[in-house]
Amino acid sequence: MTAIYRRAALIGMGLIGSSMALAMRERGLVDEIACNAKSLRTRTTAAELGLADQVCDTPEEAVRGADLVVLCTPVGTFRELAERIAPELETGATLTDVGSVKKRVVESVGGLVPRDVHFIPAHPLAGTEFSGPESGFSTLFDNRWCLLTPSKDVDEAALSRLISLWTAMGASTEIMDPDHHDLVLAVTSHAPHLIAYTMVGLADHIKRVTNSEVVKYSAAGFRDFTRIAASDPTMWRDVFLGNRDATIEILGRFTEELFALQRAIRTGDGEHLHEYFSRTREIRRGIVDAGQDTSAPDFGRLPSRKN
Repeated sequence: MTAIYRRAALIGMGLIGSSMALAMRERGLVDEIACNAKSLRTRTTAAELGLADQVCDTPEEAVRGADLVVLCTPVGTFRELAERIAPELETGATLTDVGSVKKRVVESVGGLVPRDVHFIPAHPLAGTEFSGPESGFSTLFDNRWCLLTPSKDVDEAALSRLISLWTAMGASTEIMDPDHHDLVLAVTSHAPHLIAYTMVGLADHIKRVTNSEVVKYSAAGFRDFTRIAASDPTMWRDVFLGNRDATIEILGRFTEELFALQRAIRTGDGEHLHEYFSRTREIRRGIVDAGQDTSAPDFGRLPSRKN
């Protein structure tokens, strides 16, 4: 495949950054990959794994000469990074990101980007509970979505080029308004993560259930909660602070639904419970039918990981 970009600079080498590097390299999507990470340990690991042609000590060094720059760090770091790299960005380069919130990214970064640089925020809906450069794999984005939230006056050629990259890395793409993106993700990702964190924290505080029982008897529901709650705490702290309004709105709706279910259980309203669970079961079937998960049973089995 012909390379889509000449030099890609990946700032941050966690799960997403390392997976992008592997996908780009294996599929020949860029001629050269440069990367930077804040910690020396991460930079050393990235070099040992051969994730980039050049592992740079500073983000400024990494972006020099790059026609694609991707911010792969927690969204709370974006503003400071943008301030640092803005003077070094090449004319005509594309600056993008992989953050899970978009309105805050547009507000904090958009005004710092030089006019001759194309700023196209993006969010790949892909991930695992693992983090760090050793957690990446080249097929992470296969059959997943990447949502892009460009401005109305975006350069169409630059947008098409970035879409081509995500498509070549295995993802489907869709254009979305930043505010709507944040609302959608509050429903599909952010609120579920917060609920998972709460359930795992709750189990830790219920003294009638010992720690050994929580671990030993974890059924599928709680086991899946612990997987979600094992996600990067820094990233998720920034997600909730960055998408505060939409998350609070969805949590309010969730509380109303929870109260209704609580009332049905208390009053013995089996009809309401059955109707509610039937409806939610159809949503699950829709996710499987859309190819976003598998219906294969996995009770008691260790998950396989692609490397």
